[in-house]
Amino acid sequence: MPQYPTSLPADRPWPDMRRTPIIDREALTATLKAGIAALPLPLTDAQAERLIDYVLLLQKWNAVYNLTAIRDPQQMVTHHLLDCLAAMPAFADARRVLDVGAGGGLPGMVLAIWAQHAQPDMQIAMIDTVHKKTAFLTQAKAELGLQNVTVHTMRVEQLQDEAGYDVITSRAFADLSDFVQWSSHLLAPGGRYIAMKGVAPEEEAARLPAGWQVTATQPLQVPGLEAQRHLVFIERKQPEQAVC
Repeated sequence: MPQYPTSLPADRPWPDMRRTPIIDREALTATLKAGIAALPLPLTDAQAERLIDYVLLLQKWNAVYNLTAIRDPQQMVTHHLLDCLAAMPAFADARRVLDVGAGGGLPGMVLAIWAQHAQPDMQIAMIDTVHKKTAFLTQAKAELGLQNVTVHTMRVEQLQDEAGYDVITSRAFADLSDFVQWSSHLLAPGGRYIAMKGVAPEEEAARLPAGWQVTATQPLQVPGLEAQRHLVFIERKQPEQAVC
């Protein structure tokens, strides 16, 4: 049974295990593995089980802390796990990743589980301003044994990291211009943004701050999900491309 942090405010109820409905774990695992095979993406059975552990933990905490609008664990597998897993190849060369507005851990937690075998040198930092969300992320990190995860509770504008991140990502976090403005001090030289969006955000791309450009917009096919999904890649303009 999960052990919940004792540092949460005393006036807030903890997730009540007695309220948790019976979940068909085998059905969730079957949906996940079918989706992984359709991507295709190389994941071990142990990684798949850990992803299901994460979804079940998210579902339990969500009953009290409203971490995601999706309540059905089966939908969480499709709309959260497979949605994020479809983006994993884009992170193949990353070593230090920052997930801004991490919320319940999407894509950061999924990325961390995938990276343990696919990219064992990768480190993932997740940042959010809401304490209940970072409390969940901290607990999930501990329960899932994710040594490659760091959690910050603060505004991204306040975060300082001299090494910087070679990839900064977010999932439906904010307008692209705000995303870049708030976090550009954290992007390492030669680094890039990978923003997870629904419909391709052409108007947002046109509002990027001076000196930044969308270098690619990649549509994603998510098994079991008909809605549009896109990755938006943003980089600094080269000196000869910048407007004088």
